[in-house]
Amino acid sequence: MLKQPISPKSEENQSEEPKKIYLPRTSESENLKKIRHTTSHVMAMAVQKLFPKAQVTIGPWIENGFYYDFENPEPFTDKDLKAIYKEMVKIIKRKLPVVREEVTREEAKRRIQEIKEPYKLEILDDIKEEPITIYHLGEEWWDLCAGPHLENTSDLTPKAIALESVAGAYWRGDENKAQLQRIYGTAWETPEQLTEYKRRKEEALRRDHRKLGKELGLFVFTDIVGPGLPLWTPKGTLLRTILEDFLKGEQIKRGYQQVVTPHVGRVDLFKKSGHWQKYKEDLFPMMAEDEEAAKQEQGFVLKAMNCPFHVQIYQSQLRSYKELPMRMAEFGTVYRYEQSGELGGLTRVRGFTQDDAHIFVTPEQLDSEFLNVVDLILSVIKKLKLDKNFKARLSFRDPENKNKYIGSDEVWEKAENAIRRAVETLGMEHFEGIGEAAFYGPKLDFIVKDALEREWQLGTVQVDYNLPSKERFNLEYVAEDGSRQHPIMIHRAPFGSLERLIGILIEEYAGDFPLWLAPVQARLLPVTETQVDFANEVVAKMQALGIRAEVDKSGDRLGKIIRNAEKEKIPVMAVVGAKEVESNSLSIRTRASGELGSIPVAEVLDKMKNAINNYTDF
Repeated sequence: MLKQPISPKSEENQSEEPKKIYLPRTSESENLKKIRHTTSHVMAMAVQKLFPKAQVTIGPWIENGFYYDFENPEPFTDKDLKAIYKEMVKIIKRKLPVVREEVTREEAKRRIQEIKEPYKLEILDDIKEEPITIYHLGEEWWDLCAGPHLENTSDLTPKAIALESVAGAYWRGDENKAQLQRIYGTAWETPEQLTEYKRRKEEALRRDHRKLGKELGLFVFTDIVGPGLPLWTPKGTLLRTILEDFLKGEQIKRGYQQVVTPHVGRVDLFKKSGHWQKYKEDLFPMMAEDEEAAKQEQGFVLKAMNCPFHVQIYQSQLRSYKELPMRMAEFGTVYRYEQSGELGGLTRVRGFTQDDAHIFVTPEQLDSEFLNVVDLILSVIKKLKLDKNFKARLSFRDPENKNKYIGSDEVWEKAENAIRRAVETLGMEHFEGIGEAAFYGPKLDFIVKDALEREWQLGTVQVDYNLPSKERFNLEYVAEDGSRQHPIMIHRAPFGSLERLIGILIEEYAGDFPLWLAPVQARLLPVTETQVDFANEVVAKMQALGIRAEVDKSGDRLGKIIRNAEKEKIPVMAVVGAKEVESNSLSIRTRASGELGSIPVAEVLDKMKNAINNYTDF
């Protein structure tokens, strides 16, 4: 029969892995902050030299580079970016000193009015500290800035700098204000770092979940439905179902009960929880019966979180300590009105499904239940093969900005101590993220790194004394001594957003899902029509065992159907010719291990079932 050679992961392993180069984020390196602040000023100076009508606004560093927003009569083009970069190189080579100057607010205002830059006046109004600091490049250009900066433009390395793109940006992020042009750039300590950064960007484009999701037929977006609202195809829905069933199975083992809550609720519910006051601007508009109801903020709103609904289920009857811990889980779809410019495929959407659960415990149960949740999250991360490199962040309240949070110092201290005890008990490496807490309680967040060294928050578990308190929902249970006590509430989500998780997984695997997770796990490839009946019989046996299998009935040549299966990244391909029918076997090719040769059907079924059950490859 016709042989079609195939190598493991043949599309992806054409070249050797390059030597790993560490790329620090700006927030991790004081030197990078100086480099990127200085480079952004050099870029702004270059822009205003080449485009005298351009006005500068803000130009901060971001984690992988910097940007500057400009108002300019004409749009910047790719050709303009090349000219700006050349001008930047000239400025760097002039070895201009970078000089910090302190001035009074009045003097800063006078200078800004003199050069007729109105945006700077608004920026000046926002600066509360005095004196005002200005940074000069030589004697030709300056801007308001807090720094830090390098001492001289010659400290920059031109071959470690690149201008990347131009995008639109509203002044102050407000759609009702002027639209500006944002130039993005990046700057590094060495040319080698820039080369590695560019390599990762190219790899990110290859792995882009928006591109792969379309190629694999998983989801679509349409303008008529609306941005940030994905439509899941049958294959994509199957992938979601696999993930949901996987987590539901893990939860059943741990005593969770599934609940379902509505997509809308009264505004009063979210006022009582505090979410309305905190996130009103991020929600979809309220649905009110009339103008008077709208003025009184009386109406319904699409839910943005599930916890207030689960609280109501708990509160529907008086609970006994014997019923606790009470674990309620829901794959609940929530809605948040993200700004259109912040949307990004599946990783930032307006409607998404959370693998939410809320656990109501007594104080004595808090530590053990918290550890059980951490065990679940770590198990999930491991089975998704995201455990290679992750960090645990203790997301605590910012003590300098307590008005962002609800509840007393006492309950915050109790909640934060519970999280500390958990990571210390487990001996887990961790770091503190001050100011990263939810408004109602601290969190333990799990930050994973993907194949491109990008960080994503995946699992989270939170301790909440506030929503069950007398001041909020006044939840109670009857304690062993007959007294009424308030339970403690644990919020947890191993996946977070199901949409975002799928986006991350598509890019982590480059669309090449592990066997247990692949929507189609096996495809049988008949050489001619005479083998179709045998292939159908084998697929029926596979499906009876829960294996997701299908037959290619296109009638195309073997070479084409193999290429199609590879393109769709089917984990197990089985060629069926006359020899296979006669010997009741399959010629197996896998993406994980390449060509395995002829294997009896019974053995294939057994190996596939074991591999799927154990989350391994065939």
